[in-house]
Amino acid sequence: MSEVKVSRETFNDVMVPNYNPPAIIPVRGEGSRIWDQQGTEFIDFAGGIAVNALGHSHPRLVAALKDQADNLWHLSNVFTNEPALELAKRLTELTFAERVFFCNSGAEANEAAFKLVRKYAFDNFGPEKNEIISFEKSFHGRTLFTVSVGGQKKYREGFEPAPGGITHVEYNNLEALKEAISDRTCAVVMEPVQGEGGIIPATPEFVKGVRELCDQHNALLVFDEVQTGAGRTGELYAYMGMDVTPDVLTSAKGLGGGFPVGAMLTTAKIAESLGMGTHGSTYGGNPLACRVALEVINTLSDEKLLADVKRKFGLFVDGLESIGAKHGIFEDVRGSGLLVGGELKGEWKGKGPRFLAAAREEGLMLLVAGPNVLRMTPSLIISDEDIKEGMIRLERAVAKVVAEGADA
Repeated sequence: MSEVKVSRETFNDVMVPNYNPPAIIPVRGEGSRIWDQQGTEFIDFAGGIAVNALGHSHPRLVAALKDQADNLWHLSNVFTNEPALELAKRLTELTFAERVFFCNSGAEANEAAFKLVRKYAFDNFGPEKNEIISFEKSFHGRTLFTVSVGGQKKYREGFEPAPGGITHVEYNNLEALKEAISDRTCAVVMEPVQGEGGIIPATPEFVKGVRELCDQHNALLVFDEVQTGAGRTGELYAYMGMDVTPDVLTSAKGLGGGFPVGAMLTTAKIAESLGMGTHGSTYGGNPLACRVALEVINTLSDEKLLADVKRKFGLFVDGLESIGAKHGIFEDVRGSGLLVGGELKGEWKGKGPRFLAAAREEGLMLLVAGPNVLRMTPSLIISDEDIKEGMIRLERAVAKVVAEGADA
């Protein structure tokens, strides 16, 4: 237990109030367990919002980071570096991609992707082909461009005027896309599973239909795999289990296992449109980030590990359905791999934060996806024992909230 030098009250004194963290301040993690300043233990079903793909303090990641720290931290992209080249080479070996751009976050990866699809259309078809079609409830980042492509108005309010040339249609509604898409469309952007929008998987028919419509209209297909990538669904990238290949893919979150890194992947032909000087990043591709990410990708590319992610999905579904049956709180339990959501029903809609607070009191960290869905994105190597114990703690939390009543 560390000496307490700062507290939650310190946050109010020194931080911009765009976040509202709980009173606990975690100070140490190992595997899927976390301890706060007082030494209280928590099971981590949140995983840093799908970031800690290999849990906390994974020995291979710690060793890679320490080794690289002894050699080279930063150069900028005036020069290249060995870890960046090694990571890019590995990503192109494992995916459809032939070219990689590195940055620091999912928003930056998406920003690069959205700029690329417009530049590609400009170069190959002319300036009038500039429309980006995205989907309602989608989330693609917090920059002005990415929040505009995202399909949730609440994140854009107060920041207008937003970039134009963006259309939103209903997710999993192929007819709506057919009506919207045209030869003016330069790209369709989608998450294989909508994360922030409520853990909503795309149907196989929808994904294939989107690909076909893009091909018909010479539009690029962009998969935002910031949350679904890096093994989260039980595939290294979700598209690999969908029989559809995108033209551009974005990756972050689990890619660095907790170290900030993002990547945009595409083909050699499309990449030509981001020629010298068209885009950049001072920190993108720095040696520390790339060395850690390479260790993550090499670890996650193991078929047995990925198969186990799919198996563990069943453990989470069984646990949530059992809790739902006992307490009558879930309308649906869904997801893919270790991206799992339980949608609250009836009088419990909008009460997600209450369940999160109660779970913390029982020593469990989890998330919401909007106010109506309890979201779980734990380490991909979380043990069965930790899943079982986490579900016991969640059941106790749910029982307390239900006993208090929906209007408490």
